[in-house]
This record gives sequence, C-alpha cells and structure tokens, in this order.
Amino acid sequence: MLRSLRFQLPAFFLLGVVVAGLVSAAIALRLFRGYAENRARAQAYGELAREARGLTELYARQAGFKRLSAARLELATGDRIYYSGVSLFPGQKPVFRRLPKGSLDLAKARAQPVTRFRFTSPEGQTFLAVARPLKVGAQTFGVIVLAKPKTVLRQHWLALIERLLIAFAAGVVVAAGLGVYLSRRITEPVLDLSRAADEIARGSYDVDMPEVRGGGEIGDLAESFRRMAVRLSEAEELERGFLMSVSHELRTPLTAIRGHVEALREGVVTDEEMRTASLTVIAAEAQRLERLVGDVLDLAKLDAHRFTVLHEEVEMERLIDRAYSTFSEEARRREIDYELSVKAKPVIVSDGDRVLQIVSNLLSNAFRWTPDGGRVDLELSAAGARVQVAVGDSGPGINANEQERIFRPFWSRDGGGTGLGLAISSELAVALGGRLTLESSDEAGSRFELILPSYPE
Repeated sequence: MLRSLRFQLPAFFLLGVVVAGLVSAAIALRLFRGYAENRARAQAYGELAREARGLTELYARQAGFKRLSAARLELATGDRIYYSGVSLFPGQKPVFRRLPKGSLDLAKARAQPVTRFRFTSPEGQTFLAVARPLKVGAQTFGVIVLAKPKTVLRQHWLALIERLLIAFAAGVVVAAGLGVYLSRRITEPVLDLSRAADEIARGSYDVDMPEVRGGGEIGDLAESFRRMAVRLSEAEELERGFLMSVSHELRTPLTAIRGHVEALREGVVTDEEMRTASLTVIAAEAQRLERLVGDVLDLAKLDAHRFTVLHEEVEMERLIDRAYSTFSEEARRREIDYELSVKAKPVIVSDGDRVLQIVSNLLSNAFRWTPDGGRVDLELSAAGARVQVAVGDSGPGINANEQERIFRPFWSRDGGGTGLGLAISSELAVALGGRLTLESSDEAGSRFELILPSYPE
C-alpha cells in the first residue's frame, strides 16, 4: 500500500503542505513576535495605569480603606499592589506591600503623573509596573505601584502560537481532504488505464477507455491510449491479412512450379517447345517468389535499421528508361496511354538499384489501379539540387483517410497483395535522403512523386 500511487500522492501533497505550513509559521512567529510582545507590553502598561489611577483616587478620598485589605484589592485587580512613601495612617500596619529597595527612584516618580518601569521581586520574579503619585489635597505622600508578572507577555505570545496552531491544523485537514480528492481523481483513470492495458495484453483491443473530467495530462494519456488500442487492433488485422496474402502469394507460384516440375519429371511434356514454355513459367514464378521474399527481407532490414545504401553515380535518364520499358508490354496489352516525359537529364550520387526499385513499385501500383484504356504518366525533372520522379495515373483516387494508411506495411486498399510495395518505397526514399509524396483526387487520379537529393547529405 505504501508504494501505491493512491497513497503516495496525498502523502507527498500533505507533507508538502505541512512543511510549507511549518516554514510559514516559523517566519510568521519571527516577524510578529516583536510586534506581539510590544502590543502585549503596551496593553499591560495601559491596564496598570488605569488601575493605578483608580486606586490613587480611592486612596486619596480615604473612603473605606480601613475596611479593605490588600489581598482583596489584589484579588479585585488581579495585580500586585505596592506602596512606597510616607504612611497615610501613622502607627498602623501598612495596607500594601512595600516596594523592594532600589526598584524605583521615588523622587522622580512622585514628580511625574505616571512612571513605567520594571523590577525584580525578592523571589527573583520580574514584574512590569506602573507608579502613580498619591496625593491628598495638595500634599504628595508617596506612590502606589501596580505590577503584573512579565509572564503575561508570554501568555499573549502563547495565545498567538495557539491560534497559529489551530489555523495550521485546519489547513492540514483541508489539505488532506484535497489530497485524497485529487489522488482519487488522478489514480482512478490511471487504474482504469492499467486494467485496459491488461485487457490489451491479453489480445482484447475492444476495451472501454476511462472518461477523464476536465481533460489535462491524464485526459491526453487516455486519448493516446485509446488511439494506441485502435492502432494495435488495426495492426493485428493487417498482420492477419498480410499472413493470408503472403500465404496466397507463395502458394500460387509454388503450385505452378510444382505442376510444371512434375510434368517434366514424369515425361508428360515431350515437345521441346513445351519444355521451353514450362521452364519459362518456372523461372518467372521463381522470380516472383524471389521478389516477394526480397520485399519481406527489405522491410525487416528497414525496421531494424540494418539497411545499407550504396553511393554511386546514377544516370537518371537511363534508369527511368529501364523502368519505363518494363511496363510497356502491359500498357500495350491493356491499351493504356503510357507516356514518358524527360525534362532533365541529371546524374546523381545514390543507390541506383534502390531508386529503380522505388520507381518500379510506383509504376506497378499505378498499373494495378488504372483501368484498361486509362492513362499512366512517368516524368523526370530536376530543380536545383533536387531530382523529381513523378508517376501519375487515372485510377479511382485515394481519399484522405486512406492517404494516411497507404504507406503503412501490410495495408492494402482492396485486401489483395502484400501491402509492402509503397511501405518499402517510402522507407527507401527516406534512407536515400529523400521523400515520397502523394497527391490524389477522385477526378484526377493519383500522383506519386519521388524527391531525391543530387548528392547524399
């Protein structure tokens, strides 16, 4: 549980709040300590001054003092009461405590309305005190002193700390609640994604992705996960289709080869012309098998980044003529308007065999989708340090959704073939330092363009 994200998120969030609260409290205490002490001191002196004034007025009137004890007066005021000076009632026991010697300059205190000072009692306790002259008529007899222990300042200080602790505790409770809420909001979609990942790992791609309220990074993750599941489902379907297509593509030439070999071995074919025709079919089907296996190997090399590109001088005009002539017979047989346009005769440094493979794949794809009596164009041009080879057709065109998939391995528009030709051509173009582009519409057909650098970068 301690390693669970659901526990760690609120724990770290709460820890951060606690640390921040402690730091803030320490700074607040440091900043407001002096202010709180000064305010408490001023408040204490103010209370003492008011009480001293009342007592001196009461004492001056001499009303009821003989019936009041010092203990009762101290209990009523909550402070200690001292007297320093000439006794108002000679021969009687002093009503108030005697101020410790040396605590106050009596002459100065009698001359001032109010005197604030500190003193230490014989017990060693420090007091905040206010002295006020005691006058009866025009004569000043002494001073009455009211004192509070200095610990009252600490009480105010402790009250401030108590309030800060209450606020801190309330903040921690609120932060804990927010942490738990945020943790659930974050971890629940993550746990749902984890369960969905387990389903996908078991081969079930039709899983429900969690709906994340408010979007954000978790929402983006869920959407990316959803797209990944769709792509994996498509990939599995394409792989299944590829295996079926490859099986079919392999079985057809193998069946033809085996039939002709058996006929030759059993002596069924005796005529020399028929023997030559059978051997021609065997050679053509073997070449077809070799091309299919070569496509698979090329794709594997490209995916593993183990593909080697040669650098040699390539006369593009001769290469294009060679590719053009390969499909001339098919164009004549199907009455396709097949045209070659050479607008430049560049010589580039590249891998001629691979360039020829790309152009041948593009032409093969164009003839496959062009109906009988249609049109296929092959064009060679150059612009600066770039060479362009374009192949256009009058086929049905490719819609926008299919244009995104057409260069993926194993994908075929009609489910026929291996779906490797355009995928390999696109990867080869990149390996040669160029790129393969596509423009297509329902009215004008499709136009593939191979763009290559004159010299390798």
